[in-house]
Amino acid sequence: MGYPRISWAAQGRRFGLTLAGLVGGWTALLEAQWVRPTAAELTGVFAAGNLTESSGVAVSRALPGILWTHNDSGDRPILYATNLAGEDLGAFRIAGAQAVDWEDIALGLCPEADTTCLYIADTGDNTESRKHAAIYIVREPQRPPVRGRRPLDSLLARRLRVRYADGPQDVEALAVTHDGELLLITKGRARLIKTYRISRNAARLDTVTVELSGVLDTLPPRALGRQVTGAAISPSGRRLVIRAYLELRFFRLPEEGPPVPEGAPCFLGVLREPQGEAVDFLDERTLVLTSEAGFGRPGGIAAVRCPISETQDARR
Repeated sequence: MGYPRISWAAQGRRFGLTLAGLVGGWTALLEAQWVRPTAAELTGVFAAGNLTESSGVAVSRALPGILWTHNDSGDRPILYATNLAGEDLGAFRIAGAQAVDWEDIALGLCPEADTTCLYIADTGDNTESRKHAAIYIVREPQRPPVRGRRPLDSLLARRLRVRYADGPQDVEALAVTHDGELLLITKGRARLIKTYRISRNAARLDTVTVELSGVLDTLPPRALGRQVTGAAISPSGRRLVIRAYLELRFFRLPEEGPPVPEGAPCFLGVLREPQGEAVDFLDERTLVLTSEAGFGRPGGIAAVRCPISETQDARR
């Protein structure tokens, strides 16, 4: 794949623990359902000292080689720039935003114009008690941040408040379709994985109440390694990938109707990530993953290919 090789496995032997090790019972139960990646490499670890809980990742469209990422809860509203090697390429402050529980980030058409926006999902809700979640919409920067600048340059965000018609939800995954529709996916902790959709027109509003649009059937739903942590849509717009702690699941996106499962889940335990979180497509065949720090190890970046991603674009 041409990426620098850094072995997660070697670090795993040094530090001993990984999330995969902690869910070994589920791993054994589910192993027969998984396929292994055709290629998997750790390409770097995060150099930015404050970037310890990378919870979402988006491959820049305006700035080749740049990855946008952010921390989970507990940080200020900061957008970090990095690359596959994990270099610290600076950061922007997101003005007009709060960081309650940022869980994912995606790129797609802006609601008001045919330019590209970043959508930051402040949608985490472990106790399912938030009155509303939020999605922050920011025009993608056309220049990288200035490394080391203090105070940080700012990007102005617009807030879209999100309420769920069936009550508060813990949503950790956000993806944007080619026509600008937002797809929200719940974590699936101890219950089925739900999906919600926000149209491009609705994303122009200040507040939107969303109805349940579908349920993704995964068994067993309570397995820790299968809880959803991120999602992305391929550059062609024809394939959805949903990331869990220990697997990737692929779906074909038809012109109408719900996502259609494609192939067996792709096992990520071979990467031995401390806590796998985010996913995006580098290209139609290759995915980039990020992991939070944990178990005495830094967070990092990996590139993978899975059997289903090696095939041609999903058929309509």
